[in-house]
Amino acid sequence: MFSMLLMSLIILLIAIITMTIASILSKKSFIDREKSSPFECGFDPSSSSRLPFSLRFFLITIIFLIFDVEIALILPMILILNFSNMFMWMITSMIFIFILLIGLYHEWNQGALNWSN
Repeated sequence: MFSMLLMSLIILLIAIITMTIASILSKKSFIDREKSSPFECGFDPSSSSRLPFSLRFFLITIIFLIFDVEIALILPMILILNFSNMFMWMITSMIFIFILLIGLYHEWNQGALNWSN
């Protein structure tokens, strides 16, 4: 138990040191106006490069990614079916799918799945 706690603290310390060093090294010393402006074939841009982005498209993309990752988590459950306790496998699967269905119902209820508004 103590060795597990010690290893966790060492890993946490290494992660904090790595993030601190990366943060220090990534700081820019000065801001150059030319480097922060958009580049359009060597000319000044003819229009604003900051076009508005559809928030609905972004939300649909995030919902797709969430459910895509959850499908990737369900697929290995089929492979371990033969090697696990059937009761525990079924309980775990049902809880996971129930959580997915609650999330899907919530998104549907909020109207996030309606593309045409």
